[in-house]
Amino acid sequence: MRWFRFAVFILTVTVLQASLLDIIAVTALNIKPDLLLILLVFFAIYCNTSEAIITSFTIGFAADIIGPAMGPQIISFGLFGTALAYLHQVIAIRKMSYQSAAIFITGFLAGVVVYLLTYLKGQPSGANIYAVLFGTSLYSALVGPFLFLPSVWWMRIKTPRFGRY
Repeated sequence: MRWFRFAVFILTVTVLQASLLDIIAVTALNIKPDLLLILLVFFAIYCNTSEAIITSFTIGFAADIIGPAMGPQIISFGLFGTALAYLHQVIAIRKMSYQSAAIFITGFLAGVVVYLLTYLKGQPSGANIYAVLFGTSLYSALVGPFLFLPSVWWMRIKTPRFGRY
């Protein structure tokens, strides 16, 4: 793992998530893709297990920095990123449809855990929270696999050709 590239990549994506994604948001419910969630699934799939766990907690920390409360996203992203990394040892998640499903399921479950943890902290949540969770997870699942190729290029990850590992 190239950790300096990872740090620059996460910093850039965090700034994009916090500022520029309002341009492509669905304005009725403020639904926009979660780039940090997409990277969580990306690193859980393309890294070994120990690197995936470290990156999951780091991405959760970056999500907490731009989020409403500190703590819930680092817990949920770390938990589900670790689970996805261990699941990837059993099930190959290389096809785009599988990657979309992994992004959707991880995003929805992590969002529910974040919502429950912020509720326990006493933080207010917006109306239609489950519609926003479903919409954000779906939007991220549609956009996510197309962002994996530039991420592989930036992180200089070698992918096998012709389906062999």
